[in-house]
Parts: sequence; C-alpha cells; structure tokens
Amino acid sequence: MTTAAVAVGGVAGCARYTYRLRVSSTALARLEAEWARCRWVWNECVAVSRRIHALNRASGEKATCGPAQLDRMLTAARRSTAWLRGGASVPQQQTVRDFAASRAKALKDIRAGLPVRRRAGMPRHRKKREADPTLNYTVRGFRLRDGRLHLAGGIVLTVVWSRDLPADPTSVRVYRDGLGHWYASFVVAAAVQPLPATGRVLGVDWGVAVIATTTSDAHDLPHPGHGMAAAAKLARYQRMMARRRPVRGQAASAGYRT
Repeated sequence: MTTAAVAVGGVAGCARYTYRLRVSSTALARLEAEWARCRWVWNECVAVSRRIHALNRASGEKATCGPAQLDRMLTAARRSTAWLRGGASVPQQQTVRDFAASRAKALKDIRAGLPVRRRAGMPRHRKKREADPTLNYTVRGFRLRDGRLHLAGGIVLTVVWSRDLPADPTSVRVYRDGLGHWYASFVVAAAVQPLPATGRVLGVDWGVAVIATTTSDAHDLPHPGHGMAAAAKLARYQRMMARRRPVRGQAASAGYRT
C-alpha cells in the first residue's frame, strides 16, 4: 500500500510505502516491551506538561515544557531506571518529539482562537488496553538487510514486499492496527508529478451506507464492509470456543483460552 507523494515546494516531496509484517513470537514480545516503554515515556510527558500548566496557573509563572526539557527528563529517567534503559533510545526520543509536536499544535490552535470543535486536543494519557502500539524510528534506528527489517534493540521483522521501495527510506513507523495486524510504513523521498488539468469538476457527497457518491459513477466509493467481515470471523471463533468449552470440573483443552 502506498500513499500519494506530498508536495513540498511544488517539486520535491515524500511518500509513505506501507507493508504488512510477519512477526514471530520473539519479535512480538520485544515489540510489546518496546511499546510499553514508549507508552511510559508518553504518559510521563503528559504528567510533566500538566504539572507545569498547574504551576503556571497557581503562581503566574511562564514555565515552558518544550522538547529540550522533555529530552532532559528522558535522559534522567533512562539513567535512573534500568527497565527504561533496557530499550532502544531512538523510539523513546521519537515519542518525545511526537508529544512535543502534538502539544505545540494544540497550543497553537488555542492561541489562534479556533472553536473548540476545530482544535487539536491536548495530549492525553495512553492506556495499555486502548492505545495500539506505534513505534517510530529514524534512519539511525533501523536498517534493511536481506529483505528483513532490523530495528534498534535486536528486533528482526519479516516484511511482505508487495512492491519495491523506490529509494532508501529515511524513517519507518511500525504499528499494529485494530485487527492485530502489524505494518511497517517507510518514508522515502519522491518527486511530485502533477497531473494535467482537465477542466472538469467532480462533486462528492460523503455518506454512511455508501462512502462517497459522486457526479461520475466511475468515482463512487461503495462501503467496504470490513465490519461485517470482522463480525463473521468473530462469530466463527466464538463457535470454536463454544465447542472447546470444558465441562465443569474437567481441564480445558490446549486450544481453549479464556
């Protein structure tokens, strides 16, 4: 899956190339452990930001909570916490960058006086059972070798190369979607090729039963029905669980999990 190139200055740009990952049990355990550390870093940034905000309101001071302060917080935390130090520094540093960018956007919207419904919300705590894992790596935190993705910390992942990368990637985002599938999204430099002007106009009506209805039948987007497919799959597994449910007082089979 490839996202369109994003123009920068009308000529150069970048594009994301997203590929499915095959994750072994060992790699899965390491990814989840890395995510637990990054989630802790994010939540600690939220706590620091809220403390500084409360202090400023109580005392009238204008203390800041920028990337520099958060970087020092992360350095001190890694120095004093062996568990945090056991993970790679690159995704933790990128977590700080992502938090700082999210907070800066929220503050910018507040200063601009945008209506609440149009503002980017302030960063919130990420809960273990609600937030899907997302790990970001810069070029010094990963490499591609023999068709496999090697991440900092000794994590090796098998990539399903549905198509070739047009250039060396500058960063990668490893994440898990709501269905439990893992993906790697690479950012590569790309040249923007503007399409010729056609002079035609297309009207789009966004809906629910049909994703998009346009003035041209060729561009209508029908509902993909992912929810129905997921519901059918869930029902199948529930029937499997029902067949394997042990009788009261008997041990469960190896294929039964609560």
